[in-house]
Amino acid sequence: MGLHLNIQEILTAFMVLFAVIDVTGSIPVFINLSGSGKSIHAGRATALSLAVIVLFLFAGEGLLRLFGTDVASFAVAGSLILFTLAVEMTLDVEIFRNTAPAGYTTLIPVVFPLVAGPGTLTTTLSLRSECYPANIIIAIVLNMAILYFVLRKTHVVEKIIGKGGIYVLRKFFGIILIAMSVRLFAANISVLIQGAG
Repeated sequence: MGLHLNIQEILTAFMVLFAVIDVTGSIPVFINLSGSGKSIHAGRATALSLAVIVLFLFAGEGLLRLFGTDVASFAVAGSLILFTLAVEMTLDVEIFRNTAPAGYTTLIPVVFPLVAGPGTLTTTLSLRSECYPANIIIAIVLNMAILYFVLRKTHVVEKIIGKGGIYVLRKFFGIILIAMSVRLFAANISVLIQGAG
């Protein structure tokens, strides 16, 4: 069929995207938004996020060509962004501060930049250098399913995992993301060096 489905690639893409999207780490943000009277439409947020990420997966490379760059270069840049996000998760530092206009909570900040933000889009395109698109799409859909569940059952999830559990998960995936960003950088910087040689 030409889909090249591969469980290992699906798991790799899933783990990377799960770490970058950081749904569990965003639970306090979702709770805060709901507590302040700002409604989040779970279905709409999930559908919009899925559409944006998948669209960028296929159109992103064309956009890169438009600006005269390639996937390997973008992957290197993406690895640096991933590393920055991982440091933010691991060391409890806040790099990006985002505020949403009234009535736009589902779109801002939930869809962008919390879910389908620069880190996620960069990561999605960077994964194309390692995984087939079909495997990436499956990984995206799995992550969106988790996002939908968390948005629908935010308070339940918080009670199950607990504040301590959320904190530990954030640290754990931060460390994993550091390792993955280093691997992504090393794999693609060698391609660029060979191309320049």
